[in-house]
Amino acid sequence: MATAAKLITATDEADYGLPAWAYTDADMLAAEKARVFAPSWQIVCHLNDIPDAGDWRQLSILGENIVAVRGEDNTVRAFANVCRHRGARILDGSAGCAKKLICPYHAWTFELDGRLSGVPNRRDYPALDPREHSLVEYPIEIWRGFVFASIATPPASVAEMMAPFEAEIAPYRLEEMQAIGRVTTRPRPANWKNISDNYSDGLHIPVAHPGLKRLFPGDAYAVQATEWVDRLGGPIALDPKASLSERLYFQHLPNVDHLPADRQRYWFYYKLWPNVAFDLYADQIDFMQFIPLTPDTTMIRETAYALPDDRREMRVARALNWRINRRVSQEDSDLVARVQDGMKSSSFVRGPLGTSEVCLRALARRMRTLVPEVCALTPPPAGWGRIQKPLPFRGGVGVGPSPHA
Repeated sequence: MATAAKLITATDEADYGLPAWAYTDADMLAAEKARVFAPSWQIVCHLNDIPDAGDWRQLSILGENIVAVRGEDNTVRAFANVCRHRGARILDGSAGCAKKLICPYHAWTFELDGRLSGVPNRRDYPALDPREHSLVEYPIEIWRGFVFASIATPPASVAEMMAPFEAEIAPYRLEEMQAIGRVTTRPRPANWKNISDNYSDGLHIPVAHPGLKRLFPGDAYAVQATEWVDRLGGPIALDPKASLSERLYFQHLPNVDHLPADRQRYWFYYKLWPNVAFDLYADQIDFMQFIPLTPDTTMIRETAYALPDDRREMRVARALNWRINRRVSQEDSDLVARVQDGMKSSSFVRGPLGTSEVCLRALARRMRTLVPEVCALTPPPAGWGRIQKPLPFRGGVGVGPSPHA
């Protein structure tokens, strides 16, 4: 007879992380797709990545392909990249430009606003309704120039989620930024929650990141958790034991007129629930997404944006920023791989959380609300995560955008 799963009590909940099985279980990932990621805001691109009519960018996440397209009316919309005839993928690749969206299977043709406008042998389809069979449109929101989309309507707008930090983010002028590199993807052998927790964990900085320890003197690296956003970082300073890259970064980084004096040497990090992160520096910003592939594999999708600045010292500073943070990234990659391996061990069930680990506590609390099955120390019977309520159907064009747009 199977032993009943031991439950985590309400007292335990605030003081412990999620059980190890939540980082390795395939059913858990299936449940997260429906309960966490479908109703979440995901960055597709920046408005300046799709400046002209017909420009499009695509994001693939957990089997869903979301394409953001700028229409002839200059409006940016988000659609499922799926033909309404036989379900074929319409657009290939991550970016492009098109006058119309034409399915390569049977040449069904959709306008840039998603309307079905062309069907070969149209009279052969007695059930065809052009409005009903236009592209499925997703909720969309533009926040400071970044194009967010979601499969199901999220519980709050991006603007509402980021509201506690709007005043300190505003001077960076994110709306005006241009990409200064291509979007890259890097697989990591860890569950997305391990990568997310690692991003928001301040305790490992002095232990595992000697470079960041030098850059953030004393207790300058602060950690804060709000309802939807983790905020980390603080003022940086030149350490007497700085590496060559760090010394050169401080030497070459010029002042930028759009930032207040006390933000010229600041590194801020923001993680928006559940898997989007912004790193803000005086010289540039980076964004990252932690996109689940399997229970123990995550794709990190990222690129950098900056305001136009042709000064040689700024170009050098940006190159040094990249060099410094590549080292940090590799250190983090090794750390999350260690943690993921440990999660698979029968010796590890769950670990306690310190009162200072406010961001990890916040993630665990929200996950237990959305996926209450993780309140058990052992997983439910196989198949539990695949039994989900269907997502609300969104028809073709005419279905309004999210009320948060």
